Amino acid sequence: MTGKQRREQLLTIGRTLFADKGFEATTVEEIAARAGVSKPVVYEHFGGKEGVYAVVVDREIRALLDSITGALDDESATARGLLEKAALALLDYVEQSSEGFRILVRDSPAGQSTGSFASLISDVASQVEHILAAEFKSRGLDPKTAPIYAQMLVGMVALTGQWWLESPKFKKAEVASHLVNLAWNGLTGLEQNPRLRTPVR
Repeated sequence: MTGKQRREQLLTIGRTLFADKGFEATTVEEIAARAGVSKPVVYEHFGGKEGVYAVVVDREIRALLDSITGALDDESATARGLLEKAALALLDYVEQSSEGFRILVRDSPAGQSTGSFASLISDVASQVEHILAAEFKSRGLDPKTAPIYAQMLVGMVALTGQWWLESPKFKKAEVASHLVNLAWNGLTGLEQNPRLRTPVR
């Protein structure tokens, strides 16, 4: 096995362990044992489990942000269409990368300010902010309040995704349509049978 292949093997094993057991309960010994190597090999590649965790989390955050950013990069879409695309992008990630999402929603190691679920939500919200600000301006609402709504909106979608991962009794399109229903219409204007206007992959 080349050094690059070994590194990828250790990351794959670490990702599975962090998803199943969390950061604290995962040990370097366990990562090494599953890879069939000695502990020094893990230290040589990553300096310890913190190094493995940091790379795994960085990859997951990049994958999720790329997915959501790609969904929001459609100048022809309406504001509601962008909301639907963003909700579906996050739920796609939850569905296709459940291990990665589990890692992101767990607490990050003590002393680590980045890579937490809260910092991820904040990053996504900052991208949604400018879309909301433009929409608010066109409707005569104060665009300075867009950051408040961006945090609420992204938090609502992300926490619902976390719940859906553990309780997958609803189809993805159903969850997304109800998210958009509440976010777009508010409690006083909920539709009886919400439907997405965006095609679901």
